[in-house]
Amino acid sequence: MKEIILNVEGMMCGGCEKRIQNAVSSIEGVSKVSANHENGTVTVSVTQEIDQNKIKEKIENIGFTVKE
Repeated sequence: MKEIILNVEGMMCGGCEKRIQNAVSSIEGVSKVSANHENGTVTVSVTQEIDQNKIKEKIENIGFTVKE
């Protein structure tokens, strides 16, 4: 299993974390998502190779910004 860690701007509370977790967990191959608004990170555990742009697009489509 591989972990992808992204820096995400715009998370303000647990509700933001939940929105991101729900959106990203719908991607095929994602086994676990953990968002932390306090340090601005989203950790994604994947069971197969996934294009990180897919994850980035999902997060940005619900109103957050992924920093490179």
